[in-house]
Amino acid sequence: MSIQSLGVGSGLDLESLVQQLVAVEREPRIERFSRQEQTFEAELSAVGQVKSKLSEFEDAIQALRDADNLLGRTPDIINPSEDFSPFTASPNNQAVPGTYQIAIASLATSTRILTADAASGGFTSSDDVVLSAGSADLTFRNGADGEEFTITIEGGTTLSQLRDQINDDENNFGVNVNVINTNTEDGGTRLVFTSEKTGTGNDLTIINTNNNAQLNAISTTNSAGTATYLTPAETAANAVAFIDGIQVESETNNFSNSLENISFTADGISEIDATGNPIASTLNVGFDKDGLRENIQTFVDKFNELVDELTQLSAYGLTDEDPDGPLAGDSTVRGLLANLSNLVSRSVEESEIGSLFSLGIELNTDGRLEIGSTNIGAGTGSQRLDDALENNFDDIANLFNSEGGIANILLTYTEEFTRSTGILSSREDSIEVQIQDLQDNREAFERRMEDFEETLRARYLALDTTVANLQSTGDALFAALSGATGG
Repeated sequence: MSIQSLGVGSGLDLESLVQQLVAVEREPRIERFSRQEQTFEAELSAVGQVKSKLSEFEDAIQALRDADNLLGRTPDIINPSEDFSPFTASPNNQAVPGTYQIAIASLATSTRILTADAASGGFTSSDDVVLSAGSADLTFRNGADGEEFTITIEGGTTLSQLRDQINDDENNFGVNVNVINTNTEDGGTRLVFTSEKTGTGNDLTIINTNNNAQLNAISTTNSAGTATYLTPAETAANAVAFIDGIQVESETNNFSNSLENISFTADGISEIDATGNPIASTLNVGFDKDGLRENIQTFVDKFNELVDELTQLSAYGLTDEDPDGPLAGDSTVRGLLANLSNLVSRSVEESEIGSLFSLGIELNTDGRLEIGSTNIGAGTGSQRLDDALENNFDDIANLFNSEGGIANILLTYTEEFTRSTGILSSREDSIEVQIQDLQDNREAFERRMEDFEETLRARYLALDTTVANLQSTGDALFAALSGATGG
């Protein structure tokens, strides 16, 4: 008798029995695998959180290694009128704090050349042809450096086509051409040539290279430079300013070297007094104390966020019911917390201030930093910070960014953890290997369970068949006995 489904032959619930036996063998191990996987995943996530907080802290450290942040200067401009500011200023971190009286007398200009109006023999329409036949060259030259480019004009070229040809030339050094239609009979249509190069000596010259008579209308001179055709409506000139009454000039509107370590850019001409002279604005250059204070506060905040994160992740539950942190008791985290505290407490020989404590930043009993509010004999932390910003501004840079400065030492230490081949990346790699091994073990166990189930099914199928055969034999014997006794 062939039986394919468990229990059919015997009438027993063998399918349920096999499933129960497999479950008894499988479920405890699967639960262990799941718990181990959750532990590894929580640990991996926690290590990622530590890396993230360390990275944020490193950003705050980097800000205190940047000379522009540590030694920043700030400009304060007081103008005669609040409605108009003739210039902006940018001191670098070497600028000497001080006060300057600055007036803008004139802005830098570039060359602007116009063709004649229609009444004076100029063009009447943008479709007018500048050269009737043949071809001829036009050369554009900058006066100061001799930079130039040449275009070849073909017969039949219109004003609009000439404009596009000049503007699109790959060697164009900064000549812009526009077509202006006056919409009047006398005015007609005029070409306007404007050079981007400002400053005295940077005059634009348009040369009729082949001395073609028709091109005189759009040239300033002939090939020998002896003729005069178009004359500039505006010539190139320097910007002029007065600093404390001394006249200074610049080829552009940016005065980059008139004041040592301070540049200023002219945006307009200063207001004029009754005698026609420009009225000076007051430029005060000082230390960027607010910017540095903000960077110091960010450093304190990011340090504390890091300490809080490390403390939470490595903490044990306060009671048996409270869960432990995913890195509870972890030696790496404990060492990181201890070393961070030691590093922010160290002295810096290269700095007169000498330590974060002297700057007003104190390490409290919880391992967190704070700008102290309690006077412990040297003033409160806030007072010490104010004093350093006011009287020892540049030395704060030494405290953080000298060779043995706090920021440099901290960054060297934290990068041991955060770099791509660092401690935390190696830890993540190790955990990921453990997770993969666990997954491999789980898969191997599942295969063994499949084999175990097949073995059980084979055994109980044989049992089912045996019972069915016995029942069949019994039924036949019972029928025979019943027939022998006359039923």
